[in-house]
Amino acid sequence: MVAEDLRSILEAVASKKMSVEEALKKIRLFALEVIDDVVKFDISRYVRRDIPEIVLGEGKDVETLKKIMDRLLRNLGVVVVSRLTEQQIEMLKSIKDADVEVSLNEVGRIAVVKLKSVSLPRYLCRVGIVTAGTADIKVAEEARTVVEVMGCEAITIYDVGIAGFHRVLEALKKLKEEDVDVVVAVAGMEGALPSVIASLIDVPVIGVPTPVGYGVGGGGVAALYSMLQACPLGLAVVNIDNGVGAGVIAALIGRRIALTREKCFNKDQKRS
Repeated sequence: MVAEDLRSILEAVASKKMSVEEALKKIRLFALEVIDDVVKFDISRYVRRDIPEIVLGEGKDVETLKKIMDRLLRNLGVVVVSRLTEQQIEMLKSIKDADVEVSLNEVGRIAVVKLKSVSLPRYLCRVGIVTAGTADIKVAEEARTVVEVMGCEAITIYDVGIAGFHRVLEALKKLKEEDVDVVVAVAGMEGALPSVIASLIDVPVIGVPTPVGYGVGGGGVAALYSMLQACPLGLAVVNIDNGVGAGVIAALIGRRIALTREKCFNKDQKRS
């Protein structure tokens, strides 16, 4: 059975297209899924939080990942796999199932695997994703895939670090023009880009430190500390290289704004 999100189930009950008993049965179907007595997935997370199941590819052999994907596709209809290894990428490329669609982002080492019968959500929200350098793009692409699978539009602007400050100003101008709801700023080295953006824009900024750098504070530590110690208000920070976490937070913010827009629009329509 492919999961329906909780909102659609409740809407069906409210419109009398589904009985309370049928809705209760659907909701109760989401529970713990055990695979080979080893892997335990809480597949009800999708219903509770409306966030797709995201499986970490690293540390899993190809056969185990195949089993996980198969089970989750049958229960949820869509699964995201992050931090893919080269062998896992080749396995995904070899999938020939007529009912399965694979969207692979090799730069971000992340893929969206779904049944073709499942439609992904679409919301009126925009997330700006900015990187300081080209070395940060892989983490930004990971965030972009998550943002898009959760239904928001991603506006990407890459290689605009503060080493050339005029590039930051150009990026800010585009973010304003695109009217983004939230910004994900990815940076290594001293990690200054998120602070600069947060000081010049009026939407939430999510900083993502990356391990680009060397010497004292290398491995992303200097960037992480810099972002955590930033003066501008409105900047939140995730862990080093956590593009998935940043993408989920940004999409949740964007979708909440989109739902508020929809409610306000419906109210205005009723008044008119």
